[in-house]
Amino acid sequence: MAAMSLDPRLNVHSGKSQHGVILEEIEGLIRVYKNGHIERPPIVPNVTSAVRTELNLTSKDIIIDKCTNVWARFYVPNSPLRLPLLIYFHGGGFCVGSASWSCYHEFLSNLASKVGCMIMSVSYRLAPENRLPAAYEDGLNAVLWLKQQVMNGQSVHHLLSQYDLTSLFLAGDSAGANIAYNVAIRLESINLNPLFIKGIIMIQPFFGREERTGSEKLMTQPVHSALTLPASDAYWRLSLPLGANRDHKWCNPFVKSDVKSGGLKIVHIMVCISEMDILKDRNLQFCTAMANAGKRVEAVVYKGVGHAFQVLHNSQLSQTRTHEMMSHIKTFISR
Repeated sequence: MAAMSLDPRLNVHSGKSQHGVILEEIEGLIRVYKNGHIERPPIVPNVTSAVRTELNLTSKDIIIDKCTNVWARFYVPNSPLRLPLLIYFHGGGFCVGSASWSCYHEFLSNLASKVGCMIMSVSYRLAPENRLPAAYEDGLNAVLWLKQQVMNGQSVHHLLSQYDLTSLFLAGDSAGANIAYNVAIRLESINLNPLFIKGIIMIQPFFGREERTGSEKLMTQPVHSALTLPASDAYWRLSLPLGANRDHKWCNPFVKSDVKSGGLKIVHIMVCISEMDILKDRNLQFCTAMANAGKRVEAVVYKGVGHAFQVLHNSQLSQTRTHEMMSHIKTFISR
């Protein structure tokens, strides 16, 4: 697996450029100007849907909503079996990322092949041009689009012909895990029949709060960490509704009755936590709250690795932990 390096160092300053004053910058990822101009340097290459022959997959990009330009990349193992389907949302603090980013294409194509599942990787609208709840709406519409395809007997170029309707999972990493959780909440009042959501897979879920946790305050991050505390704060400022702080319900799920009372009807939840991640303590708190609400929570802590290790592959250890994660996901969806 190819190694990648992100350097999300935050700068909030009055630097000048041809677009004027820079309001916020997560270096190498996004630059926001006072005049409204937004730049996203191509730090990660976008790639086509082509996959390695040895993975024995079919992959194809499909438009979901022409009005919003939301689309999905499908990964379908060439298998005669009925397969579970993961609807996957990529990370990137709601502000950067794409289903066509090479790191996600590699991770998800390998995941589909090794786990033996279909994956629908959704490329949703980004903030700050489209602040939350835009990403949640796109995620919800992706699920409803899938239902409509099944109800109409459409197989999306035969990609869905082997999908097991009773084995649908919502999944994502970082901000994508946050999206998966909030989409699941929105689906509570919707009749999805004949689809059935069996569980949620949340990899390093991106939550926050005004009050800091121990890992946020004390976890030392390397210079090239995928998520630093200043970068995390910047992502929330750029993605939450204007005027909201980190105690908004979309950032801090503990202010919502869904966590406190177990309002989320989906029972099976897998949470993948990185030992060296600033989000570690917050992820553990989330697991405890969901377990106390009666959910069956499988929390796995991956030792010695940080945020987004499964897509960065910046060490031999991270590659080892990624293989472990894929094995854990396979076990989870097979139950």
